[in-house]
Amino acid sequence: MNVLRASRSKFKLMALAPLFAVLALTCWALASPVGSSPDDDFHLASTWCAAGTNANECHAVSDQGKRAVPGGLVKGRCFAGNGEQSAACQGTSLNDTQNGFVTTKRVNLRGFYPPLYYLAMHLFVTSNIAVSAVLMRIVNLLLFVGLTSVLYALLPASRRRPLLWGWAVTLVPLGLFLVASNNPSGWAIISGGTLWISLVGYFEASGARKAGLGAVAALATLLGAGARADGAVYAVVAIAVAVLLTASLNRRWVISALLPFALAVMAALFYLSARQSSVALSGIPARGATHQIPWHNLLFTDLLNVPSLWAGVFGSWELGWLDTPVPAIVWVGGLGAFAAIVFAGLASPSLRRLLALAMVLGALWLIPTYTLVQSGVTVGTVVQPRYILPLVIMLGGIALMPLGGPGFRLSRTQLALLVSTLSVANAAALHFNMRRYITGTGVTGWNLNSAAQWWWNIPVSPMMIWAAGSLSFAAFLVVIAWGTHSRVHGDLSAGQAVTR
Repeated sequence: MNVLRASRSKFKLMALAPLFAVLALTCWALASPVGSSPDDDFHLASTWCAAGTNANECHAVSDQGKRAVPGGLVKGRCFAGNGEQSAACQGTSLNDTQNGFVTTKRVNLRGFYPPLYYLAMHLFVTSNIAVSAVLMRIVNLLLFVGLTSVLYALLPASRRRPLLWGWAVTLVPLGLFLVASNNPSGWAIISGGTLWISLVGYFEASGARKAGLGAVAALATLLGAGARADGAVYAVVAIAVAVLLTASLNRRWVISALLPFALAVMAALFYLSARQSSVALSGIPARGATHQIPWHNLLFTDLLNVPSLWAGVFGSWELGWLDTPVPAIVWVGGLGAFAAIVFAGLASPSLRRLLALAMVLGALWLIPTYTLVQSGVTVGTVVQPRYILPLVIMLGGIALMPLGGPGFRLSRTQLALLVSTLSVANAAALHFNMRRYITGTGVTGWNLNSAAQWWWNIPVSPMMIWAAGSLSFAAFLVVIAWGTHSRVHGDLSAGQAVTR
């Protein structure tokens, strides 16, 4: 009876986690202006033109390789690459709609990216560029929180901890920035953290729960493959991981495997349909390419330096257009938390899990290395940390997956230290990200309201957004720490996984 009462109490507490997550991500969505994520001028113009030419959104011009779009979509990147330039340079350009069209070639007319993301986001295009962009960000973060919440409800207790902590230790700061942005990488990140574990649950479950997990896996595949060509590759990696972790030579498993096989085919079709795939295979054109250097020397250099991309996920690389530095406490704390929780998760060895970890780690090392060598460049150009973030999320979650042994568990002191570290890292990253756009990096100080040059036309001050984002993320971590620190939520072995 006491266990049942405790279980109900934990369930009520965990119901607050999605609310805190939405609030924290909404603050990140408001922390930067329109055009702040990498290549936003391309992605926003492609979104406005996703449904073809329209008098109010996208005009055809004499050059078939170009389109005329509202000027704010192009001019909004005036601060890109110059950290000391605030977003005030946008002026009134975001209000340019009917009479403010400019011609650009940076539109997805030749299918460089899969079209699904742009088509979906086009549904939220309005006559106001700023409102549209923020609305799209809100939709994306709600999609992330909603899909994770559904997955949490469908998964057995032994699979919920890897889901939640796999997200928690990998999202700060780059993941939070991208999920709440207008960049299609946000969808690839959502897919990377949900597909593999939804398929694991799918193989282990039965009945309505199995059908629900299969539907989540299908949606996750669609999100990843429909946003980026590399998202399709990572979807196949996630499917392979789930197969490896659950494989069994019995009729039930073989029949169940038909769905992952179909999802892999769908991902492959998306991959082949995008021009990104051919560019990645042949190399990405880049300034300073060093094709004169023997390929084996370039391979040696890149292999040794690719791990810097992994650290970049936690903030050692700059955010935005690689022009928004965050303090060392962010990436030192985030990387340390990730390493600690992965190390702790490996306490109970499992051959299957070790093989799955080796598969993902190999992809983390070899995929960017291949692209860099083919492009004739060293680490630092062409390939960015955001490209490999979905694999980092997978790696963290797999390390925490209980298979044939006791579930992952931290002491209360360890949990308190983990929550504190990630909370401070998020607060610092959010503050520095806001500072970069409000005044430019040339201004320092804790008060974001002081000497503000740019801010949204809303009755909420920058400091209020920063405080709300910092506190809500900390509250989210406290809730999941309390909700998963009990026998009710996670000390089941894989053999005890709920299959109802």
